[in-house]
Amino acid sequence: MRIFSGIQPTGAKHLGNYIGAIRQYVATQEQGDAFFCIVDLHSITVEYDPSELRESTLSLAALLFAAGLDPERSTVFVQSHVPAHPEAAWLLGSVTSFGELRRMTQFKDKADAQEFVSAGLFSYPVLQAADILLYRTDIVPIGEDQRQHVELARDVAERFNARFGETLTIPKAVFPEVGARIMDLQEPERKMSTTGGTAQGTVLVLDPPDTIRKKFKTAVTDSGREVVRSPEKPGISNLIEIMAVARAEEPEAVEAHYDGQGYGAFKVDVGEAVVELFDPIRDAYEELRGDETELQRLLARGAEKARKASEPVLQEMYDRMGFVKAKTGRLFGAARPKRL
Repeated sequence: MRIFSGIQPTGAKHLGNYIGAIRQYVATQEQGDAFFCIVDLHSITVEYDPSELRESTLSLAALLFAAGLDPERSTVFVQSHVPAHPEAAWLLGSVTSFGELRRMTQFKDKADAQEFVSAGLFSYPVLQAADILLYRTDIVPIGEDQRQHVELARDVAERFNARFGETLTIPKAVFPEVGARIMDLQEPERKMSTTGGTAQGTVLVLDPPDTIRKKFKTAVTDSGREVVRSPEKPGISNLIEIMAVARAEEPEAVEAHYDGQGYGAFKVDVGEAVVELFDPIRDAYEELRGDETELQRLLARGAEKARKASEPVLQEMYDRMGFVKAKTGRLFGAARPKRL
């Protein structure tokens, strides 16, 4: 089974990123041939600082390895190191409609929030489809907010296959059974985010332990005292899911354990559970980030493996679409180009 998922390097990674994506990566790497991509090309579709992009790319790589991605089991690489990604995106743009891209929820949300809207912001879902389809991906471990993008990748693959012949695998999205959508601790009606959430309600993976404890102590709860999930109790429901993930328990077990105890003690315990979850990751991150040469070596090795896996698929796409291959040999005393 082939596994693929991508994660943007921009923005400090938070608890929602960990539960919805990174934790899934670590679990699914045991299930098959896994490719995990730091999608830096996606990060330039909005205004950014080049020096920050470089730092955040290396920081995210260190975090992924620290969280448990094993370079012997998984291929971890940077998107811009594999030219097949933007090439395939151009080809797939021919089987993606303007209407599909215009309906993408994340484009509409981000476009409304900025004055300058780049063409890249509009078309990046095609690049995301290319990311997935280049590896003949069977499953894509993601958070709930990425569902629409995988659905687009499926539609694009089906349209390509119908027009040019069976070439691309139709991927399936896989979501966490618990914690598919972690919400802001201060405003539990919206998801946790470093850009659209609150600073106090967003728990960063690399936050110091006391900062994490404080954020949970001040988390917004709901009326009543019962620690139970309910549509009328979004704050406490969110905390129950976080606790279930942090302690590797079922939400029902969390509810049973805190029956009759009230919110105060529960919030303290959730904060402590998240501290215990992130402590070893933070320690491993600091060690990895301190050895940049080794980090870049691991990424270079991952990029080489990714290029070898994606190139045959890209070449088959070119062949199916009718592009002419150059003959081997020399032309006018110079090496022939690979493709005309």
